Amino acid sequence: MCRRLVFSLARVLAATVLSTATALAADAPPAFDVANMDLKTKPSENFFRYANGAWIEKNPIPPEYSRWGSFVELQERNLSTLKEVSEAAAKNRDAPKGSALQKIGDFYASGMDEAQIEKEGASPLAEEFARIAAIKDRTELATALGRLHSLGVDVGFAFSADQDAKDSTKIIAQIQQAGLGMPDRDYYLKEDADSKKLRDGYVAHMTKMFTLLGDKPEDAEAGAKKVMELETDLARASMTRVERRDPQATYHKLTLDETQALMPDFAINKFLQAVNAPNPGPINVAQPEFLKVVARLAKTVPLDDWKTYLRWHLLHYGAPLLSNAFVNEDFEFYGKGLTGAKELKPRWKRVIGVINGGVNGGAFSSGGVGELLGQLYVERNFPPEAKKRALDLVENLRAALKERINRLEWMSPETKVQAQKKLAAFTVKIGYPDNWRDYSKLEISRKSYAQNA
Repeated sequence: MCRRLVFSLARVLAATVLSTATALAADAPPAFDVANMDLKTKPSENFFRYANGAWIEKNPIPPEYSRWGSFVELQERNLSTLKEVSEAAAKNRDAPKGSALQKIGDFYASGMDEAQIEKEGASPLAEEFARIAAIKDRTELATALGRLHSLGVDVGFAFSADQDAKDSTKIIAQIQQAGLGMPDRDYYLKEDADSKKLRDGYVAHMTKMFTLLGDKPEDAEAGAKKVMELETDLARASMTRVERRDPQATYHKLTLDETQALMPDFAINKFLQAVNAPNPGPINVAQPEFLKVVARLAKTVPLDDWKTYLRWHLLHYGAPLLSNAFVNEDFEFYGKGLTGAKELKPRWKRVIGVINGGVNGGAFSSGGVGELLGQLYVERNFPPEAKKRALDLVENLRAALKERINRLEWMSPETKVQAQKKLAAFTVKIGYPDNWRDYSKLEISRKSYAQNA
């Protein structure tokens, strides 16, 4: 009974916060509009069409998107405001060094400097390519994987920090299957005609990208095939989407020594040093069998093939930051080929996406410098008095719910105590954090967009 009550309280609070935020938003559309319905369609035959048909007719999917809906509409309105904020910051050449205004202004200016980006080509990645080329043995391979992970390139597997699934008060290291250039293992293993065609397209895409990098056509094609072979081995070792739905199947909390025992031929200590986590404490290894295969491949696959694989993933990750030849070819496969989008988003949207969400992130990604951009957005669009009004409303609701719980005749005193604890424990997040993330050590300039990212 207590759990049901707490769930109900959470829903009430969430709904109230959402409605408050909507009420505070300027020019917010109505929450429900009968004009968006298709009343000619019988709800018993096609309820989706009945509820949304008129809206769908009035809102075709824009060519730069693969899907469209009210949340994307809301995101578009926000993007327009972020563009204004970013452009104003970029025009201000006198912003104090280290300030949010300076860093966002310089980041945005570097991303919009198309002439400089075209001049650079792929040269911003040259130093990292040289590091990969210099790998001499399997120990250095582990270090190289860690180096790329530190840049945001998940090669071989994914390593991160996240909540312990069985103790939400703890943040622990996590290792999961990853390292594929296509979205899922099934893209590599299905035998239908469309899947085979997509795999051929992927190899052709890698070949073109390697050629743009300066490889001879025959070397580019051979390298693409080697990457495909290695990624297919990783795909075979990966759990299916259905298997990953079982939380027990992806929870294996191990010590560092136990993790090393899974992959005795892989210098995991060198990897951890390279990602600046030499003593990670407990590690949840989501897929132990996958990690065993990674270790076996690290030992048996020729070192030159691993170098090609690492080189490809660095190039793929960095492609959106490079000259138009790389951007356009990247979009041909990953945009048109995988998502169905027909046009590349305008540069300003892509730049804001990188600033806000990281190179391959999005609006809700943990990458990028979103909180820096958020500070400027808040200064313009969400003054302290608006946040106070929303907080006051939520606290009034909390007080009312507290009184209501105390008056409930059907609830035992012991359950009331627990319910009040739950109610008091809700963390209210309105608009923006009380303490912004500290980016003071991050250097941002107008010199190089890719280096900024």
